[in-house]
Amino acid sequence: MDYPELAARTRRFSYGAPRAVTVTSDGARVVFLRSSGPEDGSDALWVYDVATRAERRLADPAALLTDDVDLPPAERALRERLRLSAGGIGSYAMDAAGVMAVFPLGGRLFRVDLLTGDLTELHTAGPAVDPRPDPAGRRVAYVTGGALRVIEPDGTDAVLAGEEGVTWGLAEFIGAEEFHRFRGYWWAPDGRSILTARVDESRVPRWHLHDPSQPEQPPTTVAYPHAGATNAKVTLHVLDLDGGWVDVHWDRETYPYLVDASWTEQGGPLLTVLRRLQQHGLVIAVDPRTGETQVHAELADPRWVEPVPGTPQHLADGRVLVGGELAHDGYDSRCLFADGSLLTPPNLYVRRVAGRLGADLVVEASEGEPSEQHVFRIPVSHAGAQATRLTAEPGWHVAHAAGSTVVIGSQTLEHAGWQYTIRHDDTVIGTIPSLAATPPFAPRPALERVTDRGLPTAVLYPRGHVAGRKLPVLVAIYGGPGHQEVIAARARWLEKQWWADAGFAVVTIDNRGTPGVSPGFEKAIHRRFSDVILTDQVDALQALAEKHPDLDLDRVAIRGWSFGGWLSALAVLRRPDVYHCAVVGAPVTDWTLYDTAYTERYLGLPADAPEVYSHNSLVELAAEPPVRPEEARPMLLVHGLVDDNVVAAHTLRLSAALLGSGRPHSMIPLTGATHMAAGGLAEKLLRIELDFIRRSVS
Repeated sequence: MDYPELAARTRRFSYGAPRAVTVTSDGARVVFLRSSGPEDGSDALWVYDVATRAERRLADPAALLTDDVDLPPAERALRERLRLSAGGIGSYAMDAAGVMAVFPLGGRLFRVDLLTGDLTELHTAGPAVDPRPDPAGRRVAYVTGGALRVIEPDGTDAVLAGEEGVTWGLAEFIGAEEFHRFRGYWWAPDGRSILTARVDESRVPRWHLHDPSQPEQPPTTVAYPHAGATNAKVTLHVLDLDGGWVDVHWDRETYPYLVDASWTEQGGPLLTVLRRLQQHGLVIAVDPRTGETQVHAELADPRWVEPVPGTPQHLADGRVLVGGELAHDGYDSRCLFADGSLLTPPNLYVRRVAGRLGADLVVEASEGEPSEQHVFRIPVSHAGAQATRLTAEPGWHVAHAAGSTVVIGSQTLEHAGWQYTIRHDDTVIGTIPSLAATPPFAPRPALERVTDRGLPTAVLYPRGHVAGRKLPVLVAIYGGPGHQEVIAARARWLEKQWWADAGFAVVTIDNRGTPGVSPGFEKAIHRRFSDVILTDQVDALQALAEKHPDLDLDRVAIRGWSFGGWLSALAVLRRPDVYHCAVVGAPVTDWTLYDTAYTERYLGLPADAPEVYSHNSLVELAAEPPVRPEEARPMLLVHGLVDDNVVAAHTLRLSAALLGSGRPHSMIPLTGATHMAAGGLAEKLLRIELDFIRRSVS
C-alpha cells in the first residue's frame, strides 16, 4: 500500500470507537459518543442501560442537521452549512441524576431525555458554547458572545452575566491549554446559583496571525500571554439566579492561577490555585454565601507542583481528597491524601481519580512500569494505604465509575483499538462495541528500560525484518513534559510501523521530564531542559544499539513536532556526531515566545533567568556557525502559518539564524494550516518528509 494512503488510513482507525464515556451517578446508565464506523467521523450520542444490558442511539447529528423543506431558503442554506461543518456531537453534559443531557451541535442546543429518548431543540440567543443543565435538570446554562445565559423551564432565555470586553463562564487560554480546565462555571447543587469565572484579557499582549498566501484577508488578532508577559485576570463570583452576587475572595495577586474548581452536594466549592511559578499552591474551600475562603491544604515543591486530575473533592465522610507527592523514606511517588492521611500505596504513581464505586475511589495509576496504566480500587474507610487492581492484561487502561458500575477501556499490544468492558456489582455485564476499522497489521515494538536512569524506550523494526541486516535509524520523539510516547498500546505504533516499513528501525525514547516513572524523574528537567533531555536521548540510543546490533548509528535521523520539533533541531545542532538529519515540525525555538504557565513552570521568569532562556534557545544556538562544514546537518523545517499555539515566528526566526550562520536547510510554510497539518496536506507532507530523510541518511 502506498505510504500516503497508509497515512490517511491511520487517522480513520479511531472513527467508530467509543469516547467521552460517562457513568450516571446511580450507575444505571453509561452514556458515550460514537460514530457509525470507519468512514464516519461524525459522533452520535448513545446510552447503555445497565438493567436491560442494551444500548440505544439517542441523537444522530446527520438527522438533526438535515434540511427542513418548510424553512425559508436562507435558513435552509444556513442549516446545510452547519451540517457540513459541525462534524458530529463533540461534547455533552448531564444533570445530577443522569436522566437528561444537553449538547451543542453546529451552534444549536439540544436536550435529550436519557430514559425515553425524547429530544428537543432549545432556542438560544446565539451559538451555544459549553451548555450545562442544573443538577435538577430544569434549567440549562450556556455561553454565547462571552455572556453566561440561563434558559428557564418555560423557555425564557436571560443573561446571567455579561459585559463588553470580558468573558463570563469560559476558561481562559492558560486554564484550558496548560491546566486542562476546560470549563468556566459550576452549578450549585440546588440549582439556584452558579460559581462563575470572569476573564479580563485587556492586559494580555495582542499578537497578529496572518497567512501571506491570502493577502486580501485581514490578520487574526489573538490575546497571547507569552513568557514574562501579563496573564488574563481571572476572578470567581457566585451568581444567584435572582440577581444576587458574591465575590470569591483569595489572594489573587499571590495565587493568580485557577487550576481547578468543583461544587458538589458533598460540600461547598473547592478550588486549587497556584503561584505564578507554580512552586506553591492552595486547596481552598469557598463559603458560597459570603465568598470567604478557608485553606484546606498546601501544595509545595521547590521545582513545581503537579496537581492530580480529579482532585480536590469532598469524600462522603467530609474529608477532602487531595493529590500530592511522597518523597521520603526511599519513596518517590504521586499519591492521594484525605485531610493529610495517605490513602494510596507509595508504590503507585497515581495519574487520575476516575470516579467512585460505592464509597471507594477508582483511580488510574502505574505500578512500576510506566508504559502501562492500570485501574485500581482504593478504600477510603480503612486505616492504611490499600489498593485492589481491577485490570490484569498489560496495556493502557482507563476507567469511568459511579454507583456500582465501572466502565474500563483498554488498549494493549495484543488487540486493535479501544475495548470497553462494563462491570456492575463486580460482574462483567457487557461491552461497548467499537465500530472502528481494524488496522491491516499489528506492530510489535520491543519495549525496554535502559541506562542507570531506567529510561523507557522502544524499537520497532520493519515487518519481515531479517536479523543481521543493518538499518538506518529514525528517532521518532516528543520528549516534553506531560506526554509519553512509549505506551503498551497498539494504536500508538501504527504510524511508526509505516515509517519502519519504509526501511527504518524506529526508535522512541521517553527521557527524564516525561511522566509515568516518578515525580523526581519528571522534575529533573527543571531549569535545564536541553542538557538533561538531550543527554538522555543520546545515552538511550547508544544503549539500545548495544542491545540491538541492527541499529546503524552511522545513519540516524530524528523527527519530531512541537516540543519534539525543538528537540529534533537541538539534536542536530548540538550533537551532529550522533544525529545526521532532522525533520523539525512547528518547534518552539525562542522560549520567550511561548506561553506563561508552561514556560515559566520549567524555566522561570525571563527577567530572573535570562541565561536559562538563552541556553535553551534554538535561535541563539543556530546563529553560531558550525566548527566544521560536515557539522551542518540537513534540516527540514515545517510550520503552519496560522498556528496560534506555537506561532510561525518561531520557525521563521530559526530559519533566519540558520541562514545567517551559513547552515543550509529547507523550509515548508504550510499555508492555511495551524499547529498540525491535516487531510491531504498531511499526506503530502509525510511523503516529503520520507523522501528528505531517505536522501539525508543514504
